[in-house]
Amino acid sequence: MTNKIVVVDGLGNLRSVAQALRAAAPEADILVSNKAADIDAADRIVLPGQGAMRDCMDSLRASGAEDALRRAFATRPVMGVCVGEQMLFDASEENGGTPGLGLLPGKVVRFQLDGKTQADGSRFKVPQMGWNRVRQTRSHPLWDGVADGSYFYFVHSYYVVPEVAADTIGETDYGGFYTCAVARDNIVATQFHPEKSAAAGLRLYRNFIHWNP
Repeated sequence: MTNKIVVVDGLGNLRSVAQALRAAAPEADILVSNKAADIDAADRIVLPGQGAMRDCMDSLRASGAEDALRRAFATRPVMGVCVGEQMLFDASEENGGTPGLGLLPGKVVRFQLDGKTQADGSRFKVPQMGWNRVRQTRSHPLWDGVADGSYFYFVHSYYVVPEVAADTIGETDYGGFYTCAVARDNIVATQFHPEKSAAAGLRLYRNFIHWNP
């Protein structure tokens, strides 16, 4: 049976996500779309996002994809990436307050790193941009074959703070440890970009494609 995967359109970094998914699972049928009919017909969904969360949320609503996504969240595997992870939560501090999809309890906050310095004496920069180790805080099929402490690529100024500690499956240190991967039931999401994270990122996507929650 063909595994039909929709990468939700209108939210940025789509081409690189779709290409990474095709590389990770050439046997899968990958479609970039924001049409409700395509999302309803998909076996699993990837929700990417970059830039401002408010713009990403507005795009979902304007295209009519939000209702279809909510139907998908109820029954099928969904993976959020970067701002796609942030949108899963209740709200973000961004723009004075931006409501999210409210699928996971918690909030999205901005790095507060003024005056903090790194081990080499340099100041922490916001956005965080570059490679960082990810500590796996609990086992999950997403981590299958991915070594604990593997490096993944980050570009962001905000991060999620889940209300439920068990929703966190990975964390990283940038001026303090914070959640960078979450999972609950049929939902998984990462703050880092698997499509920019070499072999470990491709393995993560392949694990998602073959995951049966």
